[in-house]
Amino acid sequence: MVNVEELLSEAVRLFWTTRSMQHERQGAATGVKDAGNRAAVTGGKHADGFIRLVAEIVADAGLDDFHIHTTEKRKRTLPGYFRAAKEWDVVVTVENTLLAAVEVKSQVGSFGNNFNNRVEEAIGNASDFWTAYAKGVFDGTARPWLGYLFMLEEHPMSIAPARPLELSPFKVQRAFQGLSYARRYEEVCKRLVRERLYDAACFLTSNRRDGAKGKYSEPATEIGVKNFARSLHAHVAATAAI
Repeated sequence: MVNVEELLSEAVRLFWTTRSMQHERQGAATGVKDAGNRAAVTGGKHADGFIRLVAEIVADAGLDDFHIHTTEKRKRTLPGYFRAAKEWDVVVTVENTLLAAVEVKSQVGSFGNNFNNRVEEAIGNASDFWTAYAKGVFDGTARPWLGYLFMLEEHPMSIAPARPLELSPFKVQRAFQGLSYARRYEEVCKRLVRERLYDAACFLTSNRRDGAKGKYSEPATEIGVKNFARSLHAHVAATAAI
């Protein structure tokens, strides 16, 4: 399989260097995967590298005539069940059927304000997706693959232990007590996979200085890039075999 750690390093470097630019290119196609007639891969802005990572994994799995949609809104928007539609960051299709969808998220700063929002989005998006699948919204599609990739800024405020939460009359789960935001996200991503809301998750942290050099940390192998890649690669390869 492709060197996913190297691709992730490049994705992190691109993320931070793009963010540091005073003026981001708007609407430009900054990454193209040349796979002959097998795929059309485009990306945009600071998420380019993460999108390219997903594209390389899919392209390596030996499936012909697949398409990876990342920029054209219409093609990466999927119908829902509790809502009309949802825009995903990466959508993979083959022969007009849905093969995979991936949500790519990041958080820089505003840790306390955005944590609950990010968790609610991740749970809500997956619940709506799987309900739509169960109700036959993706008619003719075998069970698709759903992935979640999240990068958190490594910052003193995101890695410092939090004060215990005291509630009444109900108690906060002990597993979350005293955890930093980074550790909370780690726990959330593990649970998203263990509860089968996502087939795989990739969680990493990186700071501005070292991230510009492509450096990052993976707190848990279970939700590391290798497990994420193996899961996606296996799903696509199984489709190719059929």
